[in-house]
Amino acid sequence: MKIAERNFPAGWMRLTLEDVAEIHDNLREPVNSAERAKRPGSYPYYGATGQVGWIDDYRQDGEYVLLGEDGAPFFEPTKEKAYLVSGKCWVNNHAHVLKGREDLCSNRYLLYALNQTNYRGYANGTTRLKLTQSAMRQLPINLAPLPEQHRIVAKIEELFSELDKGIENLKTARAQLKVYRQALLKHAFEGKLTAQWRAENQDKLETADALLKRIQQERAQRYQQQIKSPSLPLLQRGKTTSAASVSVSPFEKGGLGGIPEHPPLKKGGRGDLKPKAPKPLPPLTAEELAELPELPEGWGWCKLGNFIDSIDAGKSFKCDEREPRANEIGVAKVSAVTWGEYDESESKTCTDSSKENEAYLIQSGDFILSRANTIDLVGACVIARKVTKKIMLSDKTLRIRFDGFSQEYFLQYLGSRIGRKQIMLLSTGNQESMRNIGQERIRSITVPICSVVEADAVIESLAARLSEVDQLDLTINTSLQQAEALRQSILKKAFAGLLVPQDPHDEPASTLLTRIKAGRETVAAKPRKISTGDKLSPAEIAPFPFMNRES
Repeated sequence: MKIAERNFPAGWMRLTLEDVAEIHDNLREPVNSAERAKRPGSYPYYGATGQVGWIDDYRQDGEYVLLGEDGAPFFEPTKEKAYLVSGKCWVNNHAHVLKGREDLCSNRYLLYALNQTNYRGYANGTTRLKLTQSAMRQLPINLAPLPEQHRIVAKIEELFSELDKGIENLKTARAQLKVYRQALLKHAFEGKLTAQWRAENQDKLETADALLKRIQQERAQRYQQQIKSPSLPLLQRGKTTSAASVSVSPFEKGGLGGIPEHPPLKKGGRGDLKPKAPKPLPPLTAEELAELPELPEGWGWCKLGNFIDSIDAGKSFKCDEREPRANEIGVAKVSAVTWGEYDESESKTCTDSSKENEAYLIQSGDFILSRANTIDLVGACVIARKVTKKIMLSDKTLRIRFDGFSQEYFLQYLGSRIGRKQIMLLSTGNQESMRNIGQERIRSITVPICSVVEADAVIESLAARLSEVDQLDLTINTSLQQAEALRQSILKKAFAGLLVPQDPHDEPASTLLTRIKAGRETVAAKPRKISTGDKLSPAEIAPFPFMNRES
């Protein structure tokens, strides 16, 4: 029969896991983290996918293959479900404990076989997949002759070693890209990226001081208009305060920058509020300026609040933990604004119509910031560039409207190292797992400011360079995915008998089984007196299942 028809060469056999492996699940014992804390030690404590702690004693001593019982990524082909341990250790009840049967299946061969097995139909469960022992016993194993097993394992490990080196190089390149990205942002907000542009456009530049004064004057004028005409929204959205003097950056075309176009807010929105007199923030002190990088002439440091027109927060209430359908209204999770792009699928469904408020709906072009998150992610912000669903702000997501300056500029700055450092220092909370940054602290963030036209030039320059970085990052991530897929391809080839050549002098697996079966039957026929103190070996306790089958 051809290999393609039987999926493995002549001399191989297809058996079940219980045929080729001893099962030592009786040696498992779970110990919770609280109890382990009282028993510190030097012995590794293993779970479903790897080591989860240490303990003061051991229950296994030797080399074993551990296969996840629950909590393992059974349906994710590129992730490992089994791993090898050796020496003295302790295994909990979330992993099966296996050992290849002596002279039949090596541990490493068993390990790689289990990491290329298709677990569909064997692992089951709705919320948490589980591979029961009875199902595990029936897992199919393509068994090669023992000498060929050793050649297969050696070839797999040779190829995996080369693959691991390539993966390590890709990860190093990705880390270097992150450093380069931050270096670009640093140069951008120190005026270095636009040094030549600035020299060529001196006649177009407005100093930071002049810009701040102009914005303050325009705010005061708007406030007076509001007092005289209460029906006028606090900010004529859709227009910046000085449209003639503000050019549109490449990020802002299509209504994505500056102040996005929105209709006046309905009942419950800012259009109904009594206008507040603008309060200019005090300038930075000499001590504060001394801690900041030096800026080019015409630039200046100031507080972000000088450019914030308003900050809107949503509400928190009970929702269905699912993404809303097309005709439903949702509430944004913090994960919707965590990873650099607005992801409206990261939302919950509002089932109480009385909680719906159009004033809180996220609109295209909105600048959204995460008020609460882990220490590394608090203050993460995005511009909602693509909006197809009705999603409301939550109490942990803030909408910030800027006045007279590009919101894309602030988006990039708040993602820079100096911006992130300030956010982390300004955030409050006792645990790194959940930090908060309040509205006044957001307003107090220090930002470097230049003329509006140069800010657009900064963003344009950054856009070109960051686009190249993003493309390289995409290429690296694609290569990493391909490398993991190649790992599976190597394993599939190995257990189809296509990775190494067959040796006609190898003892076929079927002959080996017959010989072992005969030897076992001979041993079993001899009477043995067992004292109460004797311990039976695992092989004696659990003889080969195939011995009880018809030949």
